[in-house]
Amino acid sequence: MIGKKGGGPARAGASKAAPLKAGTLKDVADLVGVSVSTVSRALTGKGLIGKDTEERIRKAAEAVNYRANTLARGLKTQRSRLIGLMVHNLVGTSHRLLAELAQQRLGAAGYQVILSVTSDDPEQEARFLDTLENYRAEGLIIIPTGRNGARLARFAQAGVPVVVVIRRQEELELETILHANEEGAYAGTRYLLDLGHRDIGFIVGRADTTSGRERYTGHVRALKEAGLRPDPSRIHFGSYRPETGFRACEAMLGSGRPPTALFVANHEASMGAMKYVTEQGIAVPDQLSLLCYEDVPWFSWHKPAISVVDSGSQRLAELAVERLLLRLGEGAAPAPARPLEHRVDAGLIIRESCAPPR
Repeated sequence: MIGKKGGGPARAGASKAAPLKAGTLKDVADLVGVSVSTVSRALTGKGLIGKDTEERIRKAAEAVNYRANTLARGLKTQRSRLIGLMVHNLVGTSHRLLAELAQQRLGAAGYQVILSVTSDDPEQEARFLDTLENYRAEGLIIIPTGRNGARLARFAQAGVPVVVVIRRQEELELETILHANEEGAYAGTRYLLDLGHRDIGFIVGRADTTSGRERYTGHVRALKEAGLRPDPSRIHFGSYRPETGFRACEAMLGSGRPPTALFVANHEASMGAMKYVTEQGIAVPDQLSLLCYEDVPWFSWHKPAISVVDSGSQRLAELAVERLLLRLGEGAAPAPARPLEHRVDAGLIIRESCAPPR
């Protein structure tokens, strides 16, 4: 029989080490030999306390595992310093840049950003809005689903600044920042028309959203100006997901009469569209001109490099954070009395993926 050295594996039911108990302000004060009020001032940075004493207090706080009760402090001061940020996904460039910039800029101003990725689900959005309300969030940046206007109205009525981006919350007057959707879709369609295309497939977002509706309007306006009648079989509305692009390509490019150009005015759908084109071995731009919406770095690295309508995602993110800080009273000037609507210009970036039809 071979003996076991040292302690063997723990027996079933054996007790595990208990988590370290959190200390209190009094524990810290007793360890250092000062008053509780002195400890409180040292740990919150308020009051004149010698550097040596402050250092001893901080080390003692670590030794007894003291953690400030942020919730209790917020209830006392009526300041939570919490900001809610709600996006549908982190695939969209606008969403990702907004999350990164909000964390940087609002964090530097002393706020804590809580991110919720809602998947465009009104129920998830409602739960997160309720949580923010319960924790007395001081501000909110949101890409709304459009289904929780009553909850957003409560924030506005309570004086909590709300900045809506990418989509309007139609029934409310809130600070709103939008892409120049109609102008961008018009410019993209006009570019393909000027190349000589007359059969253009168009993939766009949901018709009940600001961006989907406005981009469709811009596309149709360009077609009509060119004397063309919009063909419903060439226009595909869908959710903001890669599979939308893949399914739309199956329907249009897999038919016996594929279009000569494809304009994907739904950024997330671009991923699915490009997957389909690659899998089917469709040569771009020899067999199909491909134009996408909302630039990302890898579009310029792709072979061929992808032409895009750049929606100004960086500027939209910057403006959203600037406007929220202004309404939080952190700006250099007072906020305007009434909420404003802002538009971020779109621009065409011509690369290698579009050519005259052959």
